[in-house]
Amino acid sequence: MKTICIIPARSRSKSIKNKNIKKLRGDHLIVHSLKFAKKLNFVDKVVFSSDADNYIKIASRIKNISLSKRPNILANDKTLMIDVIKYEINKLKSKGNIYDFILILQPTCPFRKLKDFN
Repeated sequence: MKTICIIPARSRSKSIKNKNIKKLRGDHLIVHSLKFAKKLNFVDKVVFSSDADNYIKIASRIKNISLSKRPNILANDKTLMIDVIKYEINKLKSKGNIYDFILILQPTCPFRKLKDFN
């Protein structure tokens, strides 16, 4: 059984500007999620999905993750999360990568415990 972790982070938030790259304890929120995902032993692949080049640049500092730039049509305030997930899964499927489970980690929820996931 293979598990993929997708971390979606769009820019242009309406409520808090660039909320996904706000810093908490010295790291951007997206970095907290990426580091957490890498600690999960059951995750086979971590994909960071964003519409923003600067977000992707920040995420690229973390080793062994896949970076995915998604189209702007999938990065507005009316975009459904399921559409983003389908987009990423279909991209991977077209390359022959199939996953049994999907874990979504939202950058704006950084307070997680490994024991809750394991």
